[in-house]
Amino acid sequence: MIQAIGLTSNPRKELPPAVDDVSFEAQAGRVTALLGAPGAGGTTVLKLMLELQQGRGITYFRGRPLHRIAHPSREVGVLMGEIAGHPARTVRGQLRMLCAAAGVPVRRADEVLEVVGLVSLRDERLGTLSRGMDRRLGLACALLADPHTLVLDDPADGLATREARWLHDILRAHAAQGGTVLFTTGDAKEAARSADRVVTLEEGRLAADQEAADFARTRLRPRVAVRSPHAARLGALLAKEARAAQRSVEVVREDGNRLSVYGSTCADVGETAFRHGILVHQLADEIGDMGPGAAQPAEDGAGELATPDPAEKPTGDALSPLPPPIAVRQAPSPLRPLRYELRRAAGVGTGYLTAAAVLVTSALLSVLLARIGHTPQSYLLGAWPQDFPLPPAALGAGLLGAIAFGEEFRHPALAADRGTVPRRLGLLAAKLLISGVTALLLAFLTVGCDLEVLYLVYGRELAGVPADWLCLGAGWIGLMVGCAWAGVLAAGLFRSTTAGLAAVLAVPILVVPLVQKALERPSVRTAAGFPERLRELVLMQWPFGGERYLAAGARVVAQPVGGALMLSLTGLLCAYLLTTLRGRVR
Repeated sequence: MIQAIGLTSNPRKELPPAVDDVSFEAQAGRVTALLGAPGAGGTTVLKLMLELQQGRGITYFRGRPLHRIAHPSREVGVLMGEIAGHPARTVRGQLRMLCAAAGVPVRRADEVLEVVGLVSLRDERLGTLSRGMDRRLGLACALLADPHTLVLDDPADGLATREARWLHDILRAHAAQGGTVLFTTGDAKEAARSADRVVTLEEGRLAADQEAADFARTRLRPRVAVRSPHAARLGALLAKEARAAQRSVEVVREDGNRLSVYGSTCADVGETAFRHGILVHQLADEIGDMGPGAAQPAEDGAGELATPDPAEKPTGDALSPLPPPIAVRQAPSPLRPLRYELRRAAGVGTGYLTAAAVLVTSALLSVLLARIGHTPQSYLLGAWPQDFPLPPAALGAGLLGAIAFGEEFRHPALAADRGTVPRRLGLLAAKLLISGVTALLLAFLTVGCDLEVLYLVYGRELAGVPADWLCLGAGWIGLMVGCAWAGVLAAGLFRSTTAGLAAVLAVPILVVPLVQKALERPSVRTAAGFPERLRELVLMQWPFGGERYLAAGARVVAQPVGGALMLSLTGLLCAYLLTTLRGRVR
């Protein structure tokens, strides 16, 4: 169950708080509606409950606040607004990525797709989905981890009548299996028809907390729904007869040829229409809204349908099937963030296009540099003009690293129940590992493509391997991986892809000159013999000539670019860890 106690939002300058001391309960096995007009505070209440907005009060989900739940997605399924996914990602790819993040089997994605009716659209891009299909996908994301509680913000907004009924059947099926369902709505008829209990908000305060039957009897007004091609004339006659008989009858002109008559009966309206020869297409008693001007539900174009008795709930035969429960939960594993990052990176074509652009640009630039001349062969193989701060491959690696965290903040798929992208060290380690491997592959592919292109254009003269290939290779790999990691850390720290790429460019432009100035000063001592002393310290023999590799690595770090890159990575990592620990303390 849900227990919300004293929820109060922070005051907005000189305005009163949007939500003031709201307390209520949502019982397990029941559907609870949070009813309020736009601006009444329904969405703010949900944000306070889910700790997505700062304020006072506390909410318990089965006796625990959300921040004390180890896996929030397994306890609470959330649907707030539109799906926060990359528009180029497929429906199935989005769900499989979330499966990896939640630690549920990947087959769960196909199960929820079948439940919400999106099997035929599983290969469609998120950016091409209609409003109704987007809401279905949002419900699939909420059901993905088999949560006990569903919290949804106006789930039927913009849906056709048929789709809205289907959605509420799903919610009722979840409640029938013992789950807790809480949703907001601005339509009183929808709340009375679909919920077991209705909590009414007015101007941010709790106005009523009633059973649905009591709510329909005390707060909804009965009316007569009339449709006629002569609606204006019929409305005038009804108002005239009510004044003559001194009866309290209110006639409201709706869209099209419809009337809502409050305070009368079908018999009285029908007799008036018959006496004056007015054709009537529809005449029905309805449970109306809280008065003229209240929100009207979406329609599917088939016309106004008579609203059933709000006390009547869908029968068991009408319930939509739910995905099977997850019997065995996967134990926490360090591979979970790695699987998530692999699906995130491979699910869209940004990385592939960036790598292809880098390879083509490097090949063309190496041919151009060879034609101009005066460029050392080591720079030719990396397509690195000596006047440029970084080669295209290093910029590409840095961009791919920046995208790894930049996409998380631009399309926060992991923030549905947290409000922000989680700063977990496991997620950071997975991003560093994947970006490092990607940069390593890009480094080898760039040199290989440049060698092949130089051989095809100019022959064997420029296609030879340098004599000091070991040191050059270590420096090239260190540069590529370092740029990728700098992009990851800076984008995670400053929450932007642009900031991540700017940090990559800042290393050769700002940090390298400072390191060069420090190294230009006279040195009293040197670090000669460092690999041999390190071998003596660990008391073991380096396999496969490890002293050579260690010496090459030490020479790379001793260079201005390597030292600047190591210094920048250390600073970014410390800043990231500091902000992570500070967020946990808060």
